[in-house]
This record gives sequence, C-alpha cells and structure tokens, in this order.
Amino acid sequence: MRGVFSGSFPLCRGHRRLASFVFGQGQEIRTAEEIQGSPEDWVTNSRWQHQEEIEGVRLDVDPALVAKNSTEPVARTTLSDGRPAWLVTGWAETRQVFTHPAFSRTVATGLRDKGVEPTFMLDMDPPAQSRIRSRAVGAFTHRRIEQMRPASERTADELLDAMVTEGEPADLVGRFAQPLPLTVMCDMLGIPAQDRAMLHPWSEVLLSLTAHSQEEIDSACAGLDSYMSGLLRQRRADPADDLLSALVHDPRQSGEDPLTDDELVHLGVSLLVSGFPATASQITNFSYVLLSRPDLWGQLRDDPALVPRAVEELLRFVPLGSDAGLPRVATEDVKIGGQLIRAGDTVMVSRPSANRDRAVFSRPDEISLDRVDNPHLAFGYGIHHCLGVHLARLELQVAIGRLVTRLPHLRIAVPHEQLRWRTGLVVRGLRELPVAWTVT
Repeated sequence: MRGVFSGSFPLCRGHRRLASFVFGQGQEIRTAEEIQGSPEDWVTNSRWQHQEEIEGVRLDVDPALVAKNSTEPVARTTLSDGRPAWLVTGWAETRQVFTHPAFSRTVATGLRDKGVEPTFMLDMDPPAQSRIRSRAVGAFTHRRIEQMRPASERTADELLDAMVTEGEPADLVGRFAQPLPLTVMCDMLGIPAQDRAMLHPWSEVLLSLTAHSQEEIDSACAGLDSYMSGLLRQRRADPADDLLSALVHDPRQSGEDPLTDDELVHLGVSLLVSGFPATASQITNFSYVLLSRPDLWGQLRDDPALVPRAVEELLRFVPLGSDAGLPRVATEDVKIGGQLIRAGDTVMVSRPSANRDRAVFSRPDEISLDRVDNPHLAFGYGIHHCLGVHLARLELQVAIGRLVTRLPHLRIAVPHEQLRWRTGLVVRGLRELPVAWTVT
C-alpha cells in the first residue's frame, strides 16, 4: 500500500461545502509544499485533499489492506500532505470508529474553522446530523420501501422490454443499470420525468475527482442547487404525493426549529446523488461479476430465490468506491484495537478491507452467494448508516432478480479486454457493458 489519498467534491451554494471521499485510480499526487495556506485551509482550498493513490484494478480490493485487517487492524499511515493518520481495516475496529461519538466528521471537514456550519448530513455530527436525518428517515423504512417493490419491478420489466426490442448487443449500463435507480429515486422525490435527463449528468459530475474540470463541477453544483430550490418552491405552493412535498410541509417546518432553505436544498440534492449513481454503479458491477463467472450466474438462474442473499454477498465482496472512506477526527483520546488514538488525530476506515476480515467471514476472498451470516459494512454502521439502505437493497434485488429471470442466457458480448472502466470518479464501474441474451 502506498498510502491513503482522500478526495473531495464541492457542492455549491454561495461557497464550497466539501465532503471527502477516497479513490484509488490514477490520481495525481501532490506534496504538502504544493498545498497553499495553513492546514486549516487545506480542506476548503483543495479539490482533493490528502492526495495519495491506493493502487486498484477494476473491482479488486488492495490485498495489502486486506492483510492488515488481521495483522494490524489499526495502523499508522502518512497522508501525502505529510500529516500522520490512522488507517482502520479490521471489522470490529471499523464498527467502533463508526459508533464512537469522539470521531467527528464535522471537525474533519474544517468548515467551522472557516466560520461555516455544514449543511450536508455526511459532514455533520449529532445532534445536527440527527436533526436533518429525522426529516427523511420515515420515508425510508423497510415497510414503505417494500411497498415500492411492484412499481420498481414494472419499471425494470419496461426497461428490459425496450432493450430486447432494440436488439442485441445492448449496453446494460445505459439501457438498464442507470435508468432503473434514476427512475425509482426521481419517482420517490417527485422529480418530473421530463427533467431527469438533465439531472443524470449533473449527478455524475458531482462525484468527479479528475473526470471533469472545476468549471464543469461548479456548473453542475449550481444547476442542481438551483433546480432543487425551484422544485421545493413549487412543492410548497402545489404539494404532491412525493418526498419533497412531505419535507417542505412537515409540521416541524412551522415549529421552533425548521430546516433552512439551504438544508432542505442540500437534503434533496444528497438524496438524489446518493440514491442514483452509486446504485447504478453497483447494478453494473454486480452484473459484471456474475456474468464473468458463469457458475455464479448459473447458480442464480437455477435458484432465483437466492437473489436477496446474493445481493448481500456482492455488497460485501464488490467495492463501490476505493479503499478508505470519509475521514474523521478524534475529539478526545480513544483506544481502538489496542492503539491509543489521540485527540486531533485523523482516522480513515477501509470498509472493503473490513468486509474481508477472516475473524468475521469464513472464506472472505470467495463469493458465496448462499452465505447466511453476512454482517458486512457496505452501508456503513452507526449514526451514518446509509439512510437509503432499504431502497438500495430493493433496487439491487429487483435489478439482479429481473435479469436472471427475464434474460437467463445473458452474457457479456465483447472480450473483457475491450471493456472500458470509468476513472476519475469516486465510484468504480464500467462505462458500458455490452450484453447479448439469445442462445448461441
């Protein structure tokens, strides 16, 4: 492992608000001397802070990181700007970091040093984070999401019908993996169908590290903020049966602690961006993994009832992004995995490595689609556990389930070396996945 590199993408509304990510494919490495200003300035003056890449190929997890989860689950590392940090790779230790109140996302962003309060949940600590999350959590309960399953299956079938009618080979990414979660999330939020083609590229640009210029990122930020602000105003005046209407007409908005306009806009943008590109990437990635292993595809084809367990196993095994996540800063001394983490220390966690921890998972480097005990951390844990976990599971189950049922002979239509992988984004995945489905 060469170190840890952390990137960040800006979301705009008058000034930059940054949420940090880690990515490991082909990023430029900068030294501390190249970063201007004091350490407090680094978070808000650099597009990607702590730049240092972790080697990664396609959907592989760095074996050096995986090895650490059993030998050194909490280890010292050095960020490329010269600052020391802790890298946590063990499953138990990762859960401790996620749940211990001393590890702060807000302090890690450095926003308060600039006199700015974070307005995105991923940048908040309780009670501020809990206040925002409570407004949307009711829409994402297991019961409510399960009520969306029939409509989601109809959407999937309509997309597959259109793809089959168009003929093979077809791009599974553009014809299915992207439009399915985009449609489901936009239906839930109440985004009109005619606006969705515009939102798709904006959402992807916001996940850019090097794939897009700063000007493109700023334009996408401004476009999404402006669009969401206008739609929320419309829902105030003319409510509909959708989540955005529920947010602006929540009785608490007339109480002593209403969400500000910025908070509502950024909650809407966060739900859209977190609920579409990531799921689209994993539908593609899961399909690629299964189709690359005919034994796995055949196992699901012969027993579609395995799909829910298979989705959980693929969530454990297939990394969505890179090998470490959102940085946190300790606000007091904490002992994790036998190591004393001092107040002020930066801590990074590697969920993909934790999901290969041999102390928790038998045969962790193998895909076992019928794995029963699978406490993976793909959706995080604790206060920042993914708000849309039930929706993501639903979409992945519907996508894989409809594919194996409707197109049992699905296969990749080009040699694997011709497949093009996306780079410069905080999520991994293929640009296109050409597929065919007739029996040859």
